[in-house]
Amino acid sequence: MMVLITYDVNTETKEGRRRLRKIAKCCVNKGQRVQNSVFECLVDPAQFAELKHKLEGIANPETDSLRYYFLGRNWKDRVEHFGAKQAYDPEGTLIM
Repeated sequence: MMVLITYDVNTETKEGRRRLRKIAKCCVNKGQRVQNSVFECLVDPAQFAELKHKLEGIANPETDSLRYYFLGRNWKDRVEHFGAKQAYDPEGTLIM
């Protein structure tokens, strides 16, 4: 399933900036960054549960927020892009 993960981390403190880096690193390992704090993650339910558990263990619920948008199987029909930094298709052909 395709899940769009967005986050807003309070970076006013050193600890906040550290949480931001950790959250971004977790998301990079499971998906592709499409905006500064927005990731598309192609994961199965178990992988999503693991990722969600990690992210929510890092974020501070008093100052940070995480949002998950479930785009489902037909996610390609639900995503439109305009402008620079065209994203790759994680289900497409990979040429090396």
